Amino acid sequence: MNKGIMDLNLFLSVFALIFLAELPDKTSVTILLLATYHHPLAVFLGASGAFVIQSLLAVAFGSIISHLDSKLVHICAGMLFLAFAIMMWRKQASCTEDVNLSSKRKVASFMKSTTTTLITLFIAEWGDLTQLATATLAAKYHSPVTIFTAATLALICVTAIGVFIGNKTKNYLNQQFLQKTAACAFALVGVGLLIKP
Repeated sequence: MNKGIMDLNLFLSVFALIFLAELPDKTSVTILLLATYHHPLAVFLGASGAFVIQSLLAVAFGSIISHLDSKLVHICAGMLFLAFAIMMWRKQASCTEDVNLSSKRKVASFMKSTTTTLITLFIAEWGDLTQLATATLAAKYHSPVTIFTAATLALICVTAIGVFIGNKTKNYLNQQFLQKTAACAFALVGVGLLIKP
C-alpha cells in the first residue's frame, strides 16, 4: 500500500519518540548553557545545522551508524567537552552584547558562536541515542523523508526550548556565575562521556 512521501502516523510517532528522548539529554543541557553565553540565534542556527546533518547521516546510513565504535565516539566527545570547559572557565567574563562593536566584529562573533555550537553538538550527538534511533527507524520503515523530517523537527523544537530558557536565564544571573556554571557542567558531561562504558 502506497502512503505517498509522508506517512502522518509514522511522522507523529517518530517526532514524539525523538522529542521525548532528546529533551532530558545532555545535548539539550548543552544548548541551554550555550544560549546563556552566546547570541541565542547563533546557538539556534548552529544546533539546528548540527541536527540536520546528523539526521541526514542517520537516515542515509540507516543501521550502519549503530555499528560505529561508541567507545571512541564517547572519548572524543568527552575530550571536546573538557576542552570547552577549560576554555570557558579561563575566559574573561564580558558582556555578550557590546553595542560598541563594529559591524564586522559582530558578524565574526556571531559566526564564531554559530560554528562553535554546530561543531560541539555535531560531535556530542554522534552515536547518541536519538541518532541511533533515527538510523534504526530509517532502516526499519524505509521511509527516509518521513523519518528525516520528523526527527529533525523534533530536535529543532528541543533546541528552541533550550535556547529560549538559556537566553531568559542569562538576563537574571551574573555573567561570570553563568560562565563558571557552564564550565562545570561541560566538565561533568565530558567526564561522564569518558567514563561511560
